[in-house]
Amino acid sequence: MALRREPAKTAGGKAVPARGAPAAATASAESRRLTKGERTRARLLEAAEFVFEQGSYDEASIVEITRKAGVSQGTFYLYFPSKLEIFREVVRALSHELRSHIAVRIAGIESRAEVERRGFEAFFAFVKEHPGLYRIIRQAEFVDRDIYRYHYERLAEGYRRGLRDAVHRGEFRDLDPEVLAYTLMGIGELIGARWLLWEDAPAGKVPAKVVDTVIDIVMNGVLTPRR
Repeated sequence: MALRREPAKTAGGKAVPARGAPAAATASAESRRLTKGERTRARLLEAAEFVFEQGSYDEASIVEITRKAGVSQGTFYLYFPSKLEIFREVVRALSHELRSHIAVRIAGIESRAEVERRGFEAFFAFVKEHPGLYRIIRQAEFVDRDIYRYHYERLAEGYRRGLRDAVHRGEFRDLDPEVLAYTLMGIGELIGARWLLWEDAPAGKVPAKVVDTVIDIVMNGVLTPRR
């Protein structure tokens, strides 16, 4: 499987980094690098992620987001024109953060089998940190289909390139890289849901034997070898 965020604009037109993981957004080292306006924007996005993951988009309100962020409603509108726009930015930020998180953890690895293992593990680790990812992305399908597609298309874009290279090197069969990318993304998403989010899931981690089985399926398929 594969967020430094893409720059976003404040009301004054100045480029600022988009929101990252809540822990990163509030870290003292990062806070020292950000202006007051950038820190306010980051707090709003962090609060919005929390509010959207706790309930539905329709139930969420700007009042609730600003209360959680500790700012006034007037301040909200300096950074975002509407609830819909901050929701879109939360999805863009989570999507970019996920891709960056995975990219860092597979950088420099040559073996495709190891890339897949590290990629799946990185995805599962991100879901553990951001359990609301599933809820927010699923809401996006009904709130804004374009931002919903954006998340999966951007995730598949880099994945597809890596798989295409693996096909050229002979590590994978000559299969359509786009079909491969979406197939493997689907596997990762459902494995993460089953072993991280369900009530009987083990505490905070996909078991090693589950990851081993996933990688075995990816690299060897599911059919027994023909004699």
